[in-house]
Amino acid sequence: MKLTCAQFKKDFLSEIETLYSTSLSDTSTIGQFIALGQLVRRYNSQSWTRTAKFYRDHHQKQVYYFSIEFLPGRLLASNLLNLNLLTTVKKGLTELGLDFETISQAEPDPALGNGGLGRLAACYMDAMASLKIAGNGNGIRYRYGLFKQVFMDGYQVELPDDWLHHGNVWETRRDNKSCIVQFGGNVWLQPQADGSLQPQSENTEDVLAVPYDVGIVGYHNDITNTLRLWSAELPPSATYSSQDQRDRISEITKVLYPDDSNSAGQQLRLRQEYFFSSAGVQSIVRDFCATHRGIKLLGKKVAIHINDTHPTLVIPEMMRLLMDEHHCSWEVAWTLTTQVMSYTNHTILQGALETWPIDMFKNLLPRIYQIIAEIDRRYREQQTPIFGKALVDQTAPLGNGQVRMAYLAVIGSHSVNGVAPLHTELLKTDVLRGLYQVYPERFNNKTNGIATRRWVQLANQPLAQLIDQTIGSDWRRQPDLLQTLLPYQQDDHFLYQLGQVKLTNKQALAAYVQRTMGIKIRTDAIYDVQIKRLHAYKRQLLHVFEILREYFAIKDHPQQPVVPRVHIFGAKAAPSYHYAKAIIKLINVVADMVNQDPAIGDRLKIVFIPNYGVSIAELIIPAADVSEQISTASKEASGTSNMKLMANGALSLATYDGANIDIMQAAGAENEYPFGLKVNEVYDYYHRGNYHAADFYDADPELKRLLDSLIDGTIPGIPTVGREIYDSLLRYNDEFFVLADYRAYVTQQQQISRDFQNQPTWQQRSLANIAASGHFAADLAVARYADDIWQVPHERLN
Repeated sequence: MKLTCAQFKKDFLSEIETLYSTSLSDTSTIGQFIALGQLVRRYNSQSWTRTAKFYRDHHQKQVYYFSIEFLPGRLLASNLLNLNLLTTVKKGLTELGLDFETISQAEPDPALGNGGLGRLAACYMDAMASLKIAGNGNGIRYRYGLFKQVFMDGYQVELPDDWLHHGNVWETRRDNKSCIVQFGGNVWLQPQADGSLQPQSENTEDVLAVPYDVGIVGYHNDITNTLRLWSAELPPSATYSSQDQRDRISEITKVLYPDDSNSAGQQLRLRQEYFFSSAGVQSIVRDFCATHRGIKLLGKKVAIHINDTHPTLVIPEMMRLLMDEHHCSWEVAWTLTTQVMSYTNHTILQGALETWPIDMFKNLLPRIYQIIAEIDRRYREQQTPIFGKALVDQTAPLGNGQVRMAYLAVIGSHSVNGVAPLHTELLKTDVLRGLYQVYPERFNNKTNGIATRRWVQLANQPLAQLIDQTIGSDWRRQPDLLQTLLPYQQDDHFLYQLGQVKLTNKQALAAYVQRTMGIKIRTDAIYDVQIKRLHAYKRQLLHVFEILREYFAIKDHPQQPVVPRVHIFGAKAAPSYHYAKAIIKLINVVADMVNQDPAIGDRLKIVFIPNYGVSIAELIIPAADVSEQISTASKEASGTSNMKLMANGALSLATYDGANIDIMQAAGAENEYPFGLKVNEVYDYYHRGNYHAADFYDADPELKRLLDSLIDGTIPGIPTVGREIYDSLLRYNDEFFVLADYRAYVTQQQQISRDFQNQPTWQQRSLANIAASGHFAADLAVARYADDIWQVPHERLN
């Protein structure tokens, strides 16, 4: 879009006057943001309208990406960048006496996800629009998102995240696109005159699903796709409703991931999943029928992608609509459904493969249960003669009193993909082994990718500008061109500039930490970063042991020189995940002990930034020197923080897990710090049952000292938490092999300290990571989905 600075200033002042009937000087920062957001929407409104019309007029195949999480981050800068207006708007605001960054920070950062799953969905939405794919997101408009994390006495406390307090400037409510989602009631099949059976229902609980659409702007291409988020409301037909009924409906879209440690929480989670799955599929079929003749074209014009198991109910919901409302036979409905559906698995942990008790499921979703029971019956009937009863019993959608969502997703989709080569191989050989035997042709790999527009062009503008000056700006559209930076590994001036970029970013993070947390950190220290969801398999605990090792080393030898370190954490624990919250408490207590010890000074600092989210990540990642990717081998499906940190020049301290392996191959293992057990060694322990954590504890006096510090009073104020963690490692035998990997991890940490002192060589290795990071761009990943799974056209990247 073309816009002069003078025209922008005129438009902005007019927007201020229209919204607030006052002058610019009499507005607040949030008011200025709202006005600017409204103006940007107006600038883009015709593009959004044109895009929808183009897709409709050309009968373009539509991709619908269903995800229970979307983490879009702040959209102001992103939208301006993609509209090619960022420079103009910044300049215009400066001339008006305003600061763009201050205004931008007034935008709420909606916590509509908890880590990689939600951010991946947002990156892929950005990529679809930028590749001119007719892509649509489908999720939930959570009133309070995940939660606002605060620390009280070191413990995580969850507060409501009131991100909608001032409304959402980017969304449009579409009342005319609302639909009814039904729960419960009595359902039976009524014989018809032609011998068919027609479902009948009574006493259902009806919920109005109201869509709020957000425009997703493509990069410099006049394309705007739609992210549709659904809100649960009382239907207009409800002439009378109790407060309990209103509360029961509103809680469906109140918070992300309600506590599911009890039956009521599990039922709410299932209600959420069916709510947005049903509303989304109803909307898709309705729109399809409005522009196409004949339901049998559905498989050629619609692709529905299931992002992890949460939206799996799109499969039986599509069957319900095709059979009950469009009167398709089972065979036709099933053929169309499997043509339309594809599924990405994001987990190796068996406990994360969702299951629901049959009795609860049947009562809440009686018609959907009938359909799943028939899917189960037909699957058993077709596959048992071929594969035998034992394998079919293990892989059927219903089993052990549970509805098994991952199995249903595989059976009802034409494509099943993992998100890193190792992960996909483990799906075939372990997690979904039986289903791979039944449907080998469905399984494929699509390694995750990140939106470099946000994570480099926006989050690290000093780096982006340096790259522009060095190789030109075409890399912004063709991320593979970053590899042309490699010859500059021998350019001392460029390496110096790269170091200055990192220093600038460290200064920005250090200023934020001092301003918000009161902790002063050095900018010449190693910034050692671990930012991800708090989970035992991600092993933040191993990182804590390294901090304690460094702390004890300084205390034992106060005169010995050390390379200064700042250990940086960002993580939320699920509200019901007690053990993860215990680790948060430990980190915060250790941070207080270390940071307040005058004998340590500024040689070692620990910073646990609360309420981690996209905006905080955009501050931390450009400043990182070391990227901790230390999950137990075989447990992390892929990871995406590893890719974001790599793209910003951090070196990976990494296990042989997920996409860490791909990063080592792309950038060179010599430019990373690999360590620890490999997958085959982990599985050998499982098969032999001969892992004994106490053996490592007894054989390593340093490790013994660290563990004992949890319970002997060395670390103050953690008698209960310390004992719980100590017992998890020794009494309950260290489920995630923390002790087995400890010594190899420490060896690499010590090597990092030595290597960091040679800055020219360190910057060479940093550059190797940046140059290889284009391999993990979301644009490339989504292009592979488009070609291999969705079968939709897209703009080529070269």
